[in-house]
Amino acid sequence: MKKPKFENLLLLHLIVFIFGFTGIIGKLIETYSDVLVWWRMAIASVTIAAFAYPAGKIKKSLLKNAGVYVLVGFVIAAHWVTFFEAIKVSNVSVTLACLSAASLFTAILEPIFFRRRIDSYEVIFGLMVITGLVLIFSFETEYKLGIGLALIAAFLASLFTTINGKLIKKDNPYRISLVEMIAGVLGITIWLGVDGGLNANMFFLPAWDWFWIFILGSVCTAFAFVVSVKVMEELTPFTVSLTINLEPVYGIILAFFIFGQSEKMTFGFYGGTALILGALYLNTLLKKGKLKRRKSKIAPQ
Repeated sequence: MKKPKFENLLLLHLIVFIFGFTGIIGKLIETYSDVLVWWRMAIASVTIAAFAYPAGKIKKSLLKNAGVYVLVGFVIAAHWVTFFEAIKVSNVSVTLACLSAASLFTAILEPIFFRRRIDSYEVIFGLMVITGLVLIFSFETEYKLGIGLALIAAFLASLFTTINGKLIKKDNPYRISLVEMIAGVLGITIWLGVDGGLNANMFFLPAWDWFWIFILGSVCTAFAFVVSVKVMEELTPFTVSLTINLEPVYGIILAFFIFGQSEKMTFGFYGGTALILGALYLNTLLKKGKLKRRKSKIAPQ
């Protein structure tokens, strides 16, 4: 296997850095979380379409077999709304740490969707994640609502990621993402209509909110997705998975330097976060070893 190009490794870290910066942007934007996500998904839809169609990445009609994609788009929208709301009622550090629990939910959902047994080490790492969350919850009691919303966001993230893991085997990732983004806009439009938030005020936002929402929709969503597809053409899934685990680390460090004391947490919080990240790291390493053993068994003798 040829050595991956250094620029692809840099691009991968740039993507993870961008993902970590998403939480920072969420705190900087004053707009309501649902309106923020409506604009994020609308801008992402336009950006992905502007890239994918001229490049010939989408050839089938968006309506073909789009039912499941629409439902997944609703889940993604709900994930982002709860994610940004968690940041607004707590802070970036708490939200990103709790969002790491998505790995625990994935360990439960993946065997159900892919019809495989739960590995014993996944149970152990799941217990490590739960212990880490208990530590965070015990020491950061003032952020109970934020922790609850972040855990809901983590579950929704694991749900749509697991479902997309099946969908991607049968369709083009650009088409899947575009339909899901458009569906998310539709879903939040319905929600805003019911909630009374669908009005002219959505189009009259503070100037800085417009700036950060544009960055969020184009760079942090559409650009990050397109580039992630590019680097995965050469980098191994292990490298990608291991690097993505750095997202909360980047985000928490960035939040501390940008927002200062409001992001300074207790030792219990950092201990719980370290436990969760340690579980993610060890899980990735064990899966790498398991994949190697499986390949060696089926390799021709």
